[in-house]
Amino acid sequence: MSTEAANTSAPSQKGGPWIPLESNPEVFTAWAEKVGVAKTHAHFEDVYGLDAEPVKALLLIYPITTDVEKRRKEDDEKLKKEGVAPDVDTSVIWIQQKISNACGTIGLLHALLNSNLTTTPKSALATFREQAIPLSPSDRADLLAKTTLFAEVHQEAATSAQSSSAVPTNLDTDLHFTCFIQAPSPKTPGEKRILEMDGRRAGPIDRGVSKDFLKDVAKVVQDKYLSMATSLNFGIVALCGTAA
Repeated sequence: MSTEAANTSAPSQKGGPWIPLESNPEVFTAWAEKVGVAKTHAHFEDVYGLDAEPVKALLLIYPITTDVEKRRKEDDEKLKKEGVAPDVDTSVIWIQQKISNACGTIGLLHALLNSNLTTTPKSALATFREQAIPLSPSDRADLLAKTTLFAEVHQEAATSAQSSSAVPTNLDTDLHFTCFIQAPSPKTPGEKRILEMDGRRAGPIDRGVSKDFLKDVAKVVQDKYLSMATSLNFGIVALCGTAA
């Protein structure tokens, strides 16, 4: 499904906003391969129902509206005031977003870095993970900006032949990617939690207990996003794969 696409005549990403990625599982799978994930270990696919194969992470693309922004700011103020919830696994890798329109790449990184997938040794993804673990979310954002391969892969994915629709050359977009992962609760042994990983937020957001990941995330999306929707410009893509 094509919801956020790119114009091949758009300006260079250097020194400015990146070209928005479209929500396209083939493009995401190719992106992952280029940064070091074997296709035999992971691939992306569109989600049309609740019967997809075992899912490692989910990427949601949604329209930014006044109501969505109001709720985001309320969540962020609460997070800044109370700190990260005790049910949030502190070992997850969360990256702050500093680059305009980089939410697609950051969403992909959040999915891949927190899904226990096999990566090629010394690949871009393996190296980034190793370097990012001890850093703050802000420093991880700076590391992403300095890792030119990610910008190059993002540009290639955004301008690929599979990206069939065009966006305005000014690169403005009201669509945004967020990522949902499943992580163990550090507070309750054996329990798993849904974490929303969005670089525009103040940190990872705890979205509750996860017993059936896909169905539970679908409920979160319905309650937190679709219930306030004024358009149908939504899409969900699943990361499916074999654990390392």
